[in-house]
Amino acid sequence: MMPFTVLCIGGSDSSSGAGLQADLKAVHACGAYALSVVTAVTAQNSRGVQGIHPVPARFVGKQCEVLLQDIQVDAVKTGMLWSEEIIGEVASKIKKYHLRKIVVDPVLTAKGGKILLQKKALAALIKNLLPLADVLTPNLPEAESLTKMKISSIAEMKKAARILHDLGARNVVIKGGHFLSKAPAKSTDILYDGNRFHEFAADWIHTRNTHGTGCTFASSVAACLAQGRSLADAVKKAKALTTEAIENSLPLGEGHGPVDAAVRGRRHPCLEALRKAVNILSASPCGRLIPEVQSNLVYAAAGAGSEDQVAGFPGRIIRFRDSARAVANPEFGASRHIARIVLTVMRYDPSYRSAMNIKYSEDIVAVCRKIGFDVKSFDRSDEPPEKKDQEGRSLEWGVNEVLKQSFAVPDIIYDPGGWGKEPMVRVLGKNPVDVVHKVLLILKKTKE
Repeated sequence: MMPFTVLCIGGSDSSSGAGLQADLKAVHACGAYALSVVTAVTAQNSRGVQGIHPVPARFVGKQCEVLLQDIQVDAVKTGMLWSEEIIGEVASKIKKYHLRKIVVDPVLTAKGGKILLQKKALAALIKNLLPLADVLTPNLPEAESLTKMKISSIAEMKKAARILHDLGARNVVIKGGHFLSKAPAKSTDILYDGNRFHEFAADWIHTRNTHGTGCTFASSVAACLAQGRSLADAVKKAKALTTEAIENSLPLGEGHGPVDAAVRGRRHPCLEALRKAVNILSASPCGRLIPEVQSNLVYAAAGAGSEDQVAGFPGRIIRFRDSARAVANPEFGASRHIARIVLTVMRYDPSYRSAMNIKYSEDIVAVCRKIGFDVKSFDRSDEPPEKKDQEGRSLEWGVNEVLKQSFAVPDIIYDPGGWGKEPMVRVLGKNPVDVVHKVLLILKKTKE
């Protein structure tokens, strides 16, 4: 599976709480692959930055050049840039290679107050980089420095966002954590797209361990944009991941411990099982089995009773050339239709917790029978009118009709479609690897 890529340009943090180390963890947690260009090496710990060793600007440019000549970049995130010369190199490479989805995190100071951008470089950042930014993600102190105004309310955050948009940034996200830490209920970020404002709120988390929050947020936005999410959805997902990373922050050292974006990958065995299964799937040329509406592979938690207890792939599993490709890491609540199928099946046999939809054809159904799979079907034309009027309930009805007449859960349930409904084959199993092995056996037999 070829991953979506994010080029992260910034400083190295020896404590791995912020900087490029935080970028790599956040991008990975979002299901993308992070490339890195080092602008400076810092000596720092939880108490702050103790020393900075900038990388020569020309070598920063060289790092960018060799990556961009070889690897497709789907989004860019910039962090600590340090000097006017480095900003010039980065801006020139963005222009030369026509890079898109540029997320600029205007890192000015470290958590402990150490300057991370030379004073004379601020004007270069505004002049050369802001006009290239698809998204600018300042915190409140950074927004105040860039706009030269004091920000102490939501209304002033919105005013600052307009100013930054006028300076060239196409979209602006101002993070409200610094100001709203005084109000314990919520932390609110503001997104301005040039036309309207969007607000994203999360519960305020009382902890001193917030090292790396800005890097985690901006890198998550970049990763989500790389995967094709809308900007509002990218900010929403990044806010959720950053909040989760703060909730699971680590009390390392005597100062500000790091947030932990990597916790998402360790969260639940269902997610690990889905990742393993989709890797097996994507290693085979199974693109021909992906339907027009794309596929999803889901796995319910033991005893699941609602859709938010069923994990699947946001954005679904798409056909990419001859293979299948998941556009994001699995999440709970990411599927609706296939989740309902599994929940219906579990009412009859709770050990069957996984399913995937694949393309329908008479040949595929015939192959399933030839393999020896237990194959059942339903006809949408038999569905009662009152069920048809309930959005998304047709599948639940059809699967239930099949199972009421079956002695055991079948391997395959298909329907030949209906008005405005694509015909579909659903492969059922006890876990995602079980389902994927059935799908790959169908693939193998369709080639014979």
